[in-house]
Amino acid sequence: CPASEVDHMPCEDPRRNSQLSREMNYYRERHCPLPEETAVCLIPPPNGYRVPVRWPESMHKIWHSNMPHNKIADRKGHQGWMKREGQHFIFPGGGTMFPDGAEQYIKKLSQYIPINGGVLRTALDMGCGVASFGGYLLAQDILTMSFAPRDSHKSQIQFALERGIPAFVAMLGTRRLPFPAFGFDLVHCSRCLIPFTAYNATYFIEVDRLLRPGGYLVISGPPVRWAKQEKEWSDLQAVAKALCYEQITVHENTAIWKKPAADSCLPNGNEFGLELCDDSGDLSQAWYFKLKKCVSSTSIKGDYAIGTIPKWPERLTAAPSRSPLLKTGVDVYEADTKLWVQRVAHYKNSLNIKLGTPSIRNVMDMNALYGGFAAALKFDPVWVMNVVPAQKPPTLDAIFDRGLIGVYHDWCEPFSTYPRTYDLIHAVSIESIKDATGKNRCNIVDLMVEIDRILRPEGTVVLRDAPKVIDKVARIAHAVRWKPTIYDKEPDSHGREKILVLTKT
Repeated sequence: CPASEVDHMPCEDPRRNSQLSREMNYYRERHCPLPEETAVCLIPPPNGYRVPVRWPESMHKIWHSNMPHNKIADRKGHQGWMKREGQHFIFPGGGTMFPDGAEQYIKKLSQYIPINGGVLRTALDMGCGVASFGGYLLAQDILTMSFAPRDSHKSQIQFALERGIPAFVAMLGTRRLPFPAFGFDLVHCSRCLIPFTAYNATYFIEVDRLLRPGGYLVISGPPVRWAKQEKEWSDLQAVAKALCYEQITVHENTAIWKKPAADSCLPNGNEFGLELCDDSGDLSQAWYFKLKKCVSSTSIKGDYAIGTIPKWPERLTAAPSRSPLLKTGVDVYEADTKLWVQRVAHYKNSLNIKLGTPSIRNVMDMNALYGGFAAALKFDPVWVMNVVPAQKPPTLDAIFDRGLIGVYHDWCEPFSTYPRTYDLIHAVSIESIKDATGKNRCNIVDLMVEIDRILRPEGTVVLRDAPKVIDKVARIAHAVRWKPTIYDKEPDSHGREKILVLTKT
């Protein structure tokens, strides 16, 4: 591709999206080009690109040459977001609402929220900036999905991923975020500027869908006790009250609520006209799914509320109680967990994949099922973006119940991330993820060009598939300038498949 496309995201391209409606920030959501409009070319790295600084050092500094965008450092340096020092960007850990650093801010929150001890594991940081909040929560074994749109500070998610912190490009506009219902134990907004009570509290309702019963909501910054936003602050408190959220504290400009652990009250007789949704069947549908104006019932079978779900790390191996696929018993799930422990050991010992070393930090599993691959990496210095293809059974709730994170995605479209953001990409059955409906919906060459876009130089792709698919992908790999090596599967593995390991040059 031309050098000007160095940071190109096909579905978040401001050149196209700026032509779209601004109502509810529709223009900032995903809008993908048609296949015939997509250039089949490889995105080049910027001049002077170097192998990223290794984790955990990368949390505090990255190479300036890898993303030479100075706007955030210039605008937000005084708030401790980031600053330039010689060849590096340095991240002091600050944020607009916590200029003294995320560590101090988290310490303050822990007076009101059980941040230590494994009660909370999955968090959502809305409008995250360079994701220092999520980065510092890792020390407490809380895994945070940080998101922000591509906006005037266009590189904030790119900086987060370069630092090795889980992050994703998204906008809360007209559609649900691509996560399952009740997946997050903690939802956090620090000056995220989301108008939670606008449009009949539609955005608060989406937060309610995502927040696990018994979970915590933290909003710091406007409208909490904010000058000239008295009505918005009053409305926010009224919506929370209508949904029976317990207000734990309002400390300066930070408010903390706890969601009820069950349907303790119906949202009746409130000024927003909030009602319970008739149908709970679509609660976890979240791929191009329009936001609803009604409140999701929490009465799904299973122990998944805070206090009943096992604490971390026990919940990683406890069978999730609410996945519809697991109703036949936990044997399937336990077998899957054991299988991935064996497979990951084989990857490390026999295929020389550098899992467990500082070379690999950002990992993606393109076809995650129950998250077994990610669970098998629990002792490695990595985080895993578990992707459940949108046409496949919705197992993402089980992944979140295990204390892992991920998103729904349709692999016939580009992924919502910047180029060069993952060290290792893993996929089982690459043919099935683009053809889950049995129709040949999209081209494997386009998919491989997309994988190349999001893979860092010298990154690795590991594919498991039928021998004929592996041979086909290996042929295409030469055109994409990857080095392919084909291996047999593990000695005691059943089924006909081979393993292809690809290295991006």
